[in-house]
Amino acid sequence: MSGATSYRSPALLLGLPAIVAVGLFIILPYAEIILMSFRPSSTSAIYGEGFTVANYVRILTDSLYLGMLADTFWLAGLTTLFCLVLGFPVAFHLGRTQTRWRGLLYALVLSPLLTGVVIRCFGWIVLLSNTGLVNELLSLVGLGPYRLMYNQVGVVVAQVHVFLPFMILPIMNSVQNIDPRYEEAARTMGASRGRVFRHVLLPLTMPGVQSGVLLVFVLSASAYVIPVLLGGGQVQTMTTVMVQQLMGSLLWPFGAALALVLAASMTIAIVVFILLMKRSMRGLA
Repeated sequence: MSGATSYRSPALLLGLPAIVAVGLFIILPYAEIILMSFRPSSTSAIYGEGFTVANYVRILTDSLYLGMLADTFWLAGLTTLFCLVLGFPVAFHLGRTQTRWRGLLYALVLSPLLTGVVIRCFGWIVLLSNTGLVNELLSLVGLGPYRLMYNQVGVVVAQVHVFLPFMILPIMNSVQNIDPRYEEAARTMGASRGRVFRHVLLPLTMPGVQSGVLLVFVLSASAYVIPVLLGGGQVQTMTTVMVQQLMGSLLWPFGAALALVLAASMTIAIVVFILLMKRSMRGLA
């Protein structure tokens, strides 16, 4: 008995730094945000005295903030959908290809991560502005100019560019982990390429698809820099309004409540998505 206790003690000591780090940098800040969200706002201090649920009542009963939450999820959903449509073929090809250009293709996929988000946003501003390269090219063929900035179009385009690698990499990893013998066995039994893809390859890539969708959705829903720069104040999301309340109006309790409503809504959406994925996996099996 004493030997088992002595064995657990070093293990607990080794895990103590991680426990302390999680407590200080994750649990404690979240606890502070939760407490802050139940405080009343004040014009002379960070928050007023006592506790209240008025911040949550205001958010959940005001169509303005509910609309912003819907717009946030709409933008995140569009970004995730386009990233999946564009990223799945690329990830599948990268996971299966044996070409000598494979390293270059990897570098091209990772290239958006090598530049800061602000720099990439300014690049899209140059491309999508009314006198930018895209509208100049469209005008050559008698089209445009189109308003591609300071609206949801510019925000979605920039977010797809920024978050596309987070969709490609998990799917590519799942494709690389598929044993080629599964496909060979299915083809030997007379299955067509389409049936092999639908009933063998696609279900095996679903863990990567699920990871990529969750990553891109969460990153898109919580994005701040892209909606601010490409939206130009015309695209309001829960994140941009939350930062305005915290940094501009200094309404910390209300900003904290906005953050928690967004986090709770994202959690519900993730749980629903995971349940739907489980049902679809049973359908593909």
